[in-house]
Amino acid sequence: MVRIHDEGVFDAPLEKIWIPSTKVLKEEGNTVVQEMQIVNADGKGTHWETWRLTMNPPRGYQVEATEGPTKGTTFSQVYTPMGQKTRVDVDGDWKVPGQDDATIRKMTLAFLEEAFNEDSAALKKYK
Repeated sequence: MVRIHDEGVFDAPLEKIWIPSTKVLKEEGNTVVQEMQIVNADGKGTHWETWRLTMNPPRGYQVEATEGPTKGTTFSQVYTPMGQKTRVDVDGDWKVPGQDDATIRKMTLAFLEEAFNEDSAALKKYK
């Protein structure tokens, strides 16, 4: 397990950040279970995982991977308003059996960077 904290600032206000766009398998209260297609650690191909998300809109959410290669991974994503920008902090523990800590850190930060870049690009379309 590798403890990771990452942060960034979206060039968009908080109300544009919180845009739900997930395939929900189950929903109870503020918790949803969704199936996600994730790129493999080697960057080749994808695999499926099931994640439980506990939503706290618009301030963030917590995630627990319940099925798939990262089962047992937990992290939170917290949004902090900064006027016309929004800070995002990600903090959690990532598990990937068979991978060393350096590989887990590298692939997790790459995943977070890709998600951040995709979200940033999508937010520009909503301006």
